[in-house]
Amino acid sequence: MSIRSIILIAVGLFLIYLMFTVGAPFLLALIVAIFLEPLNGFFMKRFKMNRLVAAIISCTLFTVIFLGLIVLLGIKIVAELIAFMKKLPHYFENANDFVDKLLIDARGMYQTLPPDAVTTLETYLLKLTDTITTLVAKLSDTVVNFASTLPGMFIFFIVFFVAVYMFSFSLNTLKSSVLSLFEEESRPKVDQVLNNLRKSIFGFLRSQIILSAMTYILSLAGLLILDVKYPMAIALLIIIVDILPILGTGSVLVPWASYLILSGDVFTGAGLLVLFLVITVFRRVVEPKILGDSVGIGALSALISLYVGFKLVGIIGVFIGPLIVIIYMAAKRAGLFQNKIKL
Repeated sequence: MSIRSIILIAVGLFLIYLMFTVGAPFLLALIVAIFLEPLNGFFMKRFKMNRLVAAIISCTLFTVIFLGLIVLLGIKIVAELIAFMKKLPHYFENANDFVDKLLIDARGMYQTLPPDAVTTLETYLLKLTDTITTLVAKLSDTVVNFASTLPGMFIFFIVFFVAVYMFSFSLNTLKSSVLSLFEEESRPKVDQVLNNLRKSIFGFLRSQIILSAMTYILSLAGLLILDVKYPMAIALLIIIVDILPILGTGSVLVPWASYLILSGDVFTGAGLLVLFLVITVFRRVVEPKILGDSVGIGALSALISLYVGFKLVGIIGVFIGPLIVIIYMAAKRAGLFQNKIKL
């Protein structure tokens, strides 16, 4: 591989990283505009509209439906999230009191132990108490930080909606501009790559939506059966955490279940552990299959790209890893990579 090819690949990976960070609203807007393009074509062909009018109607329909869903579902979830975040410090304070009581009660049980063992045990218990206190402080900071991000989220969505309209207005000219960067004989292959990318990316997004929806349903059903407060908010938190291929739902459900079992609520604690096992098995079994079928890559390749992307870049890598594999497979199907190993 030439130095020029290596530089182009490095620049391409860097641009992909930027798209998933600072360019996120524009990337999402471009995806939505591509998704709305068949509707634009329908309006232009069926009602003899020009692109500007068709794009305004389709984008307005998308905006109204999107905001309507936020109003119908978001208000309830946000209300539960706010109430849940307010209660979290209280829960951890109870846990702190529980550990203190456990420490006092345990002293009478281990007085017969050697002094060194008693000192070591008390040190670990005191560290646990300090950890809980630190968590309470961090949770309070999290509430404040969440409130401080609201103006940024408002700006994000304003830019996103405006970009949807702008991309929808000029999507055909944008594609022509991209194709004009390549030589005449290379344009059919590039066009094929773009079409394959469109199908694969939408397949990837569809698979993530399906997995998240199924995980949310499982989590919500389990929490409702266990009669847990704020089930919608907690189920949403489980989905967000479950995106991480390393931490997963265990970082939420396992400590919570352990605390409930130690505090005497064995039924709810055991139920949360069962819910954790069900969600984990479901995600690990179904995710590679759904992702592989949706984007046209193998289940093993999908799993490896998720894991490697997360380890190298973090949470953004969960999306960048499969995207890189998708781009490579699209280019390979278009005939851009035909090199064979010759011994």
